[in-house]
Amino acid sequence: MKLRDRGIQIKTPEQIALMRVAGLLVGETLEVLRAAVRSGISTGELDAIAEDHIRSHGGVPSFQGYGHPPFPATICASVNDEVVHGIPGDRVLVDGDIISIDCGAIVDGWHGDAAITVPVGTIPAEVQKLLDVTEGSMWAGFAAARLGGRVTDISYAVESHVRAHGQYGILEDYTGHGIGTEMHQPPNVPNYGKAGRGAKLELGLALAVEPMVTMGSKHTLVAEDDWTIVTTDESWSAHFEHTFTLTEKGAWVLTALDGGEAKLAELGVPWGGR
Repeated sequence: MKLRDRGIQIKTPEQIALMRVAGLLVGETLEVLRAAVRSGISTGELDAIAEDHIRSHGGVPSFQGYGHPPFPATICASVNDEVVHGIPGDRVLVDGDIISIDCGAIVDGWHGDAAITVPVGTIPAEVQKLLDVTEGSMWAGFAAARLGGRVTDISYAVESHVRAHGQYGILEDYTGHGIGTEMHQPPNVPNYGKAGRGAKLELGLALAVEPMVTMGSKHTLVAEDDWTIVTTDESWSAHFEHTFTLTEKGAWVLTALDGGEAKLAELGVPWGGR
């Protein structure tokens, strides 16, 4: 492992393999949670399921105790107009809600971080489109990443995908990030901007790409709990995230169960998994 200028952490292939272990645990936990989402379940119950799954499989929740004030839970559970960092609790999901679930786990000192937005029962077509556009923009970002390129090549691809599909708000104050022995590391990965800027994409760099998109304004505020980020206009939002790296063959999505192979094949770009 080496540190580049600005504190960017470059991992060895062996360390990336350890990150894949943590990434798989996060991906598996999110699939367990996706299956558990239903009308009548509380966000606190989802949190308990996540903690049990992570700890019973040899991991430690990344989010517990993080930041100030210390985050009190294993997952972030953000419902409807809550964009990110929602604290799980007594809120009960009902048919027609959407819930964004952000999850992180540490295995042997290495972090994985990913997020999904899940419909509760039947949701309107325009809300489903929001989810599809947001997730699609994340994959467009991975598809744009090339060794020797720059971080904002990803940013430009994310924004271009969103803008091509409608009038949406893209959060600017919250970004993706580097990841490794800490959950949040340099460089930041914005979800908007011109290509060709920022840190160089190179072997051993791991990034979490996480577009946050709303059906209205990009503007947000922090709720009274000092964590939950909500839209100022109460428009609903979606959040998707995966941790990925680049190999000499292409992108390898460390938190996707198949490494991202199927989605990248759909986009006609090479897969870099092992």
